[in-house]
Amino acid sequence: MKNKIRMLRAEKRWSQADLAEMVGVSRNSINSVENGKFDPSLPLAFRIAHVFDRTVEEVFDQNEVIGSM
Repeated sequence: MKNKIRMLRAEKRWSQADLAEMVGVSRNSINSVENGKFDPSLPLAFRIAHVFDRTVEEVFDQNEVIGSM
């Protein structure tokens, strides 16, 4: 799933490890989500969006999800 995590992290000057700690997962998990290798669970997607003060739709590309149905 495409997302804007890398761009949002860069704006905040956070590392993957910083974000991982804030949302309670490993850095490898953030890396996998960021690179589209792993789709986050709904609770994780909400936690990620929350730390960036964004909606889930602003962080994750919903068109890709709808297009794959």
